Amino acid sequence: MKKIYYLSTCDTCKKILKELQPLDGFELQDIKSDAVSAVQIEEMFKLSGSFEALFSKRARLFRERGLHEKTLSENDYMNLILNHYTFLKRPVIIFDDKIFIGNSKKEIAAAIEYIHS
Repeated sequence: MKKIYYLSTCDTCKKILKELQPLDGFELQDIKSDAVSAVQIEEMFKLSGSFEALFSKRARLFRERGLHEKTLSENDYMNLILNHYTFLKRPVIIFDDKIFIGNSKKEIAAAIEYIHS
């Protein structure tokens, strides 16, 4: 599978997609207009081993909902991601059986190397 979950309104995601070019054979899914399904989040979980790893604690709603003051379970993280797209750390890049989560320079550099090697 070659897939990228991203947010089309996010400048960082747009920049990363340009850095990843060429993206031959990749399916792009804008998580705002095409929500992540339970099946898709389970696929991501199998590759990452954690819903928390897929969760963005930098999302504005994380603080607004007071979630930063709570102890969340893996099930909580999964449900929050399914409930609102902003909770998915992005982009999520899946290439075969490898997953790259988030926009850190190190993660994106690893994704570029893996995809284009």
